[in-house]
Parts: sequence; C-alpha cells; structure tokens
Amino acid sequence: MKFCLTNAQYLEAGVDVLVEDGRIVTMMPAGRMDLPADCQQVDAGNLKLLPSLTDCHVHLRDPGFEWKEDIATGLEAAARGGFGSVMCMPNTKPVNDTAAVTRYMLDRARDTHPHGPRLYPVAAATPGLKCEGLSPLGELKEAGCVAVSNDGRPMSNAELMRRAMEYAWDLGLVFTDHCEDPQLAPDYIMNEGEMSAKLGVMGQPVVGEAIQVARDCMLSEYLDIPVHIAHVSCAMAVDVVAMAKQRGAKVTAETCTHYLMLDETALEGYNTLAKVNPPLRTAKDRDRLREAVKQGIIDIVVTDHAPHAAVEKNTTLDLAPNGFTGLDLSLTLMWQLVRDGVLNEADIVRLMAVRPAEIFCLPCNRFNPGDPADFFLFDPEEEWQVTPETLYSKSHNTPYLGQTLKGRVRHHWLAGVQLF
Repeated sequence: MKFCLTNAQYLEAGVDVLVEDGRIVTMMPAGRMDLPADCQQVDAGNLKLLPSLTDCHVHLRDPGFEWKEDIATGLEAAARGGFGSVMCMPNTKPVNDTAAVTRYMLDRARDTHPHGPRLYPVAAATPGLKCEGLSPLGELKEAGCVAVSNDGRPMSNAELMRRAMEYAWDLGLVFTDHCEDPQLAPDYIMNEGEMSAKLGVMGQPVVGEAIQVARDCMLSEYLDIPVHIAHVSCAMAVDVVAMAKQRGAKVTAETCTHYLMLDETALEGYNTLAKVNPPLRTAKDRDRLREAVKQGIIDIVVTDHAPHAAVEKNTTLDLAPNGFTGLDLSLTLMWQLVRDGVLNEADIVRLMAVRPAEIFCLPCNRFNPGDPADFFLFDPEEEWQVTPETLYSKSHNTPYLGQTLKGRVRHHWLAGVQLF
C-alpha cells in the first residue's frame, strides 16, 4: 500500500510524508514532492505530526487482574494516546517469570491488536517477585521479553541485585529497578513533608529513594553494566543520577508524567486518586525534574500506567492502592509543558519516542527512509473533558478525572495501517 500524508506540521515545519509497504519512503517540505500517479493522498489538515511513542513502564494487569485492565483495553488506550509500543511490567498473576506467561501476553496482543500497538513484556527478575533467587531469564528472553525488572518489589539484597544485573546483561537485556529502601518508612502513604504532617499520615523521605538509586549507580559503574532507574520522583535522586553520569556510569533514568505535572498538594483532602508509588513530592522536586528532562539527566518520560477499579480507590487514603492510569493522558499533559515553554516539540520526540527505543533496542520511526511508518496526528487545540466515557482504559483512576484538558490524538498509523 502506498499513500502520501500531506500538509502535516512536524517540528514547526510543514511536511509531506510518502509511505509504501509500511515504511517511510521520504519526508519532504510540504508541496515539494512529486507524487506517484498511483499514490493516495491523505490531508493532515495542518495537524501536528509525531512519531509513535514508546512507553517503557506500563501495567496491563493481564493475566490475573483483568477487572482493572486487560491487554485489549490497555493497548487501545495506548493507541489513542499516541503510543505504538508499550513495555508491560511483570506484576501479573501469575507473575511473568515463565515463558508460558510471556507467550500468553504476546498472543493476546496479536489477537486483539494485530496491527499494534506492539507489546514488549518485561521479565520478572526473581520468581514471584519475591527476591529469592533469579528467574530463568534466558527462557524469558527467548519467549519475547525485552528487559528485566523486579517491578514494585525493591531489590534490597545488593548481592542478588548484582547477579540479576549481570545475568540480564549477559543476555543483552537492561535491568530496570524500582528504587526504594524498604526499611525507610515502611507502609508510607505519601511524601514525608509539610503535607504529610498536615494530613497526619506516614510519609516516605526522599532519601529512601535516593539511597537505592545511589547503590544501583555504583553497581553500574563498578560492573561496567547498564542499569535503568525507574520512575525518579525527587531532586535528590536526580542529583545522584547526574553524578553517576558524570563519572561515566552506564546509567539511564526515567520519570513519569505525573511527577512533572503534580506535587504532594494533590493529596489535599485525602485524595486517593493522587496516591502513587513513589509518592508525589514537593513543588521543588517537580521543578528539578522538569529541568532534568530538558537537560537529558533524566532520559525518558513514561506513564507507569497503573489501573485500579473505582471501588479500590473509593476508600480511605491508607487503604487505597497506589497508581494512576496514564496511557490516555500522558501526551496531552506533556503538551502543556510545551505551551508553558518548559519543553519543545523536539524534546517530546526525544523523551517519549527516540530515547526509549534506543535504551531498550526497540524499533523507532525517525522519518528516515526505511523507518517503520508509525506516526500519528495530534491536535494541540482540541479541548475535551476527562470522563470514564472519554478514556479508553478500563480503569479511570486519575487525579485529572472531571477536568477539561487541551490536546488529543486524532489519527494513528502503525506500519502504515491507519488504526483510527
């Protein structure tokens, strides 16, 4: 199939894009292309053109927790949010610690979304995520896993962490670590600070995150092995990552959209929809993270999409589970940072498309000849209200529920096939 997308806006310039057999043939300034006679034209109407995004940290809850989310609804939310690839974490039931679970995930993705978004499972570092021994990572890679993580269970045993990093890297896989010292403020509910004191609830100090980040960075430097730091939420951890990179450690790091947009005051009134792990920190932490993604200290932005049923969040703050949904909303929220001058369009492409693919060796469209024709059109001016009816995820646990936001994906192509 051959078609030409015309009158699109890419990085502030008008462009036309020629696609054939699911690949980019060429991109040229608008109106400069000599179109083949048999080429169908698709008018982009001057909407923003972006390469399909990659989300390296998603919880799809399938198998085992399908009332929260399943692979079909999660991938639909991803497509509608502009994501062409998602990496799903292993905290399912059963845990993704065997090839059978990995194959189930991939089969479900192919059955429900044959044209994408593409699903890339992450292998559990330890059986059952129990931090006791190592999972059969070779078997898991052969089945289709692209990375290794113990997900939300901190690897407090430094020796086991070392062996997991070495085993993963021997297989060409990057270890993604949830950095949290479980002995510092166990059973915490939010960030330790003025807001936790005001609400009278247990808080987690930022040092509980930064200590584990420092350990992982030192292991990476000592072993000369890459490590990826998950969902950085505080300035202290940013500074540790920056120091490690200056020393030459092969460290990469992510933060989440919500840490760039919100702070601990979102929990005012015991708002369970704002409870997440790591917790929302202070406004100063948020602002430091914004600087860090602009500077490249933090390499990528992810959603940490964590669906929960409404009844689970409709309880007291101490009993409510951690997590937000994010696939539907991430790009819309990030675009507000573009409007505010914090980031630009090129930063969005780097943080959410190019760099994630580089770190985890996934396909990416840079609009070069031969690249996969994975792209979407985004209307930055479209206003819409966040309601259960306008979200595609099965769950709607977001602190933005009921708010009116600006910017939405209008059309999405993967491998040259238009999804909507």
